[in-house]
Amino acid sequence: MPPSVPSLPRRVAGTLRTSLFAQVTCALVLGIVVGKLWPDTATALQPLGDGFTRLIKTVISPLVFCVVVVGIAKAGDLKAFGRIGVKALIWFEIASTAALVIGLVAANVVGPGKGMNVDPSSLDAAAVEETTGGGHLPTTTEFVLNALPQSFVGAFAENELLQVLILACLVGAALLHLGHTRVPKVLPAIEQAQDIIFAVVGFIMRLAPLAVFGAMAHLVGNYGLGVIRTYAKLIVLCYVAAALFIVLLAVALKLVTGLSLWKFLRYIREEMLLALGTASTESVMPRVMQKLRRAGARDDAVGLVLPTGYSFNLDGASLYLSIGTLFIAQAVGVDLNLGQQITVVLVLMLTSKGMAGIPGSAFLALSATASSLGAIPAGAVALLLGVDRIMDSMRVVTNLLGNCVAVFAVSRWEGALDADRAKKVLAGEDTSTPDDGEKDVGAEKALGAEKGAGAEKGLGAETGTEAQAPGIPAQKPNDLKEPKDLKELKEPAPEAG
Repeated sequence: MPPSVPSLPRRVAGTLRTSLFAQVTCALVLGIVVGKLWPDTATALQPLGDGFTRLIKTVISPLVFCVVVVGIAKAGDLKAFGRIGVKALIWFEIASTAALVIGLVAANVVGPGKGMNVDPSSLDAAAVEETTGGGHLPTTTEFVLNALPQSFVGAFAENELLQVLILACLVGAALLHLGHTRVPKVLPAIEQAQDIIFAVVGFIMRLAPLAVFGAMAHLVGNYGLGVIRTYAKLIVLCYVAAALFIVLLAVALKLVTGLSLWKFLRYIREEMLLALGTASTESVMPRVMQKLRRAGARDDAVGLVLPTGYSFNLDGASLYLSIGTLFIAQAVGVDLNLGQQITVVLVLMLTSKGMAGIPGSAFLALSATASSLGAIPAGAVALLLGVDRIMDSMRVVTNLLGNCVAVFAVSRWEGALDADRAKKVLAGEDTSTPDDGEKDVGAEKALGAEKGAGAEKGLGAETGTEAQAPGIPAQKPNDLKEPKDLKELKEPAPEAG
């Protein structure tokens, strides 16, 4: 008798119960419907999205710290870690500059602000001040100083990723310097803490559909869909330019690593949809780190490149800023010449690096660019207040994909990518994790001791200094029995009584 096929309602219910992607998709649609039909009620649902983001942010700093420390310690080479950092910065600068140039070219060709003839004096400049909270972008000196931690605990408490990265590098370097024989319990403890944090992330992710529902309902209820008609030309241009940039990312990824960006998109579709719903790449950072490691990128590359990219590689923001600057200029009737547009690129190359984590940072960067040109009234930035939130989806997708491509590219450049494993994982042929009895890319090197040093000192498996073959889990002390113990195991023990 052939097995019975579940009915359609049961199949749908099963998919909703097991698939995070399906749950988030339904939450996204429901959020739009609620926001459109009951806007007053929908605006009160924002805490659902904000609460989820707050929960995720609590684990980002400790997770980055653990991944970076473990990555440095397992790689066994601080110089290699430094090379990864330098190569990442080079990639970031090239990618950000390409995004800025694409945005300028697109805005010149399409002219989204031409014909608007806006009077700058009619704009409410105070609204920009309210959005930015009176803040300002840091200078280069301030940016560098802010990246240096004042307190070990403070860096984690304030969720300053660059400060946490520096602390992690110092701790990883100290582990290499001391060697595993002097601090044998530190690295295993950090690895165990990392496993606990990933488990916590799994618990929090169960709330993702609620977060997407609340955030999307608030967006539609607060801003409505009418703003899309008002700024249709600008919105379409930004999204088309972002799509073009993503195509260039796909080509770059294929040329450098041989991997398919479209398969990678399918691989992280749950995280991408969640980032779209909450308008935050931070909400998916822990899960993306885990998936990049699973896809063959080495721990130290993932731990350094991805968090650093959140501050230095905002490709979507760069694209939006360049288009937004020309849109404002065109709307108020200012014709920027080639020299002024080159100035726009140079200014945004600097200001976009200090944007992460600052409220209203896009408006601050636009205001700084307008002031540096001297031709665009600073108050004209208020033109983008109504459409800025609609652009979040474009910025989130482009920023996230740009940083993930950077991880793969820099990993390949440094020899820290298992390309065969990556292709299998992206094709859905390998769903195991590096922790399933399989070593990360590049066998672990001994920490502060040469091969066999632990055995010479009689430390054995307790210190873990003996080299293990790749793919073979280390033996525990209880596994090392004398022959007589093995003989005792084979002989049945006498029964009691």
